[in-house]
Amino acid sequence: MTEFIIRLIEQGGYLGIFVLMVVENIFPPIPSELIMGMGGVAVSRGSMAFWPLLVVGTLGSTLGNYVWYLAGEKLGYRRLKPLIDRWGRWLTVDWEDVEKGTAFFQRHGHWIVFALRFSPLLRTIISLPAGLIHMPRVKFLAFTLVGTAVWNTGLILGGQWAAGFFETSQAVAEWVVGGMLAATLIAYVYRVVTWKPRV
Repeated sequence: MTEFIIRLIEQGGYLGIFVLMVVENIFPPIPSELIMGMGGVAVSRGSMAFWPLLVVGTLGSTLGNYVWYLAGEKLGYRRLKPLIDRWGRWLTVDWEDVEKGTAFFQRHGHWIVFALRFSPLLRTIISLPAGLIHMPRVKFLAFTLVGTAVWNTGLILGGQWAAGFFETSQAVAEWVVGGMLAATLIAYVYRVVTWKPRV
């Protein structure tokens, strides 16, 4: 499985990485840790280069987060709530999550957009309240771009470091990567099945 994923990433190239990172930040099918980590393995093998991978991964992630920002900014509370109530199950978000995120954002200030780029659970959803309270667009994009670049750098370097381990311990690597995918899928399915809008 590990080799299969790496081959898919290598064949998709930088455009594939960009698309995956956009989609990952709008809808959570594959964690960025796996996308950029496997990209790091590809860098170690010489089939990708560090800087282009970092640039396309960071731009893709920033664009995906910008979609959430625009949703909050353009729709506002009144028009956004019916959409979350209807489609929240598949996004694994309900309106209370949005309200809590907005309150958290207001308590801690704009810098939280940068800080939460390092949180696997909150880095995407914080973009929605940023748009709802009309955080300055340039500041949002700058904080998102820088925070995401730092995070992706760590993931790529981690993938490069793990590449040798994957080559010498293929069986263990299969369990690690398979476990990550299985855990993500199980968590998502569980959230969808048990999701109930809170009123």
